[in-house]
Amino acid sequence: MINQLTKEAIELLKNLISKQSFSGEENETALLIMQWFSGHNIKFESYKHNVWAKNKHFDASKKTILLNSHHDTVKPNKNYTKNPLIPEVTGGKLCGLGSNDAGGCLVSLLAAFTYFYNKSNLKYNFVIVASAEEENSGPNGLNSMLNIIPEIDFAIVGEPTLMQLAIAEKGLLVLDCKAKGTAGHAAHGIGDNSIYNAIEDVHWFQTFEFPKYSETLGKVKMTVTQIEAGSQHNVIPASCNYVVDVRVTDMYNNKEVLEIIQSNVKSEVIARSLRLNSSSISKNHPIVQAGIKLGRETYGSPTLSDQAVLSCPSLKLGPGESLRSHTADEFIYVSEIEEGVVLYIKILEEIV
Repeated sequence: MINQLTKEAIELLKNLISKQSFSGEENETALLIMQWFSGHNIKFESYKHNVWAKNKHFDASKKTILLNSHHDTVKPNKNYTKNPLIPEVTGGKLCGLGSNDAGGCLVSLLAAFTYFYNKSNLKYNFVIVASAEEENSGPNGLNSMLNIIPEIDFAIVGEPTLMQLAIAEKGLLVLDCKAKGTAGHAAHGIGDNSIYNAIEDVHWFQTFEFPKYSETLGKVKMTVTQIEAGSQHNVIPASCNYVVDVRVTDMYNNKEVLEIIQSNVKSEVIARSLRLNSSSISKNHPIVQAGIKLGRETYGSPTLSDQAVLSCPSLKLGPGESLRSHTADEFIYVSEIEEGVVLYIKILEEIV
């Protein structure tokens, strides 16, 4: 059964690659996922472009595991040498947009869920969500499903980790900052130069270190990524706008980090969102211990995923490699999908 499900999962991934599914435009890939469920006699529901199902013998008295991955993609970059929407297998590599991030994870999870779907007397329930709008952290993604699906006790989020156990993930704060000054003529030197005021705060962002250090994620990382000021060469600008990307560890929540920043800089600082918090799961959690028993290693992930919208413990785990995501001629090895299906099932069998 596992071999057959794996073959079908690989064919599904090829079909998913062939359909454009940029964030917010996932209707065609959603239909393919619905066809998977229908073809395996699995009852499913959909909301916008999210498709979800629960195991046949769902028991509300039991705890529930969420299996989640996304079917939207970023837009292909200009360095592609292949057609990003034509799946191609060469040298064991399945190439195509979304193959690695996160199509391989999604189809492997679908195969694993299907394997468990009809089983009775499981210790846990299963809910699977093939979600939309992960890549742009959009409003109609997994976050929009949390009041629709049953309450979740813990989750496996499918992202490329080489099937190693990402037990923590950094959160994200994007800050719009404005350093203020007073306009004046550059020749007279009259005025308060907002660029100079910004430089002081930019230096603080560059050098400040948050006191709490995470064993899995290291330091909170702040990076100034955009800056803009001035309208002409002879006018001292009254304001300087800049953007800061902040990657938050599991030692802080986003609100705490924002408050620390606001108390240390003179610039006006506004966070675009506070909802993309860091996430983690205890190394002693049964699902993590099950993975360790099967030879998997634990680590902390610097990249953001749908874990950020979950309030329950969550583990990031999936076939493929994160470094390939969003690259030209994206690919996943077929053998990684084969391994992914088997390992998802084996890890889950350890606890259910």
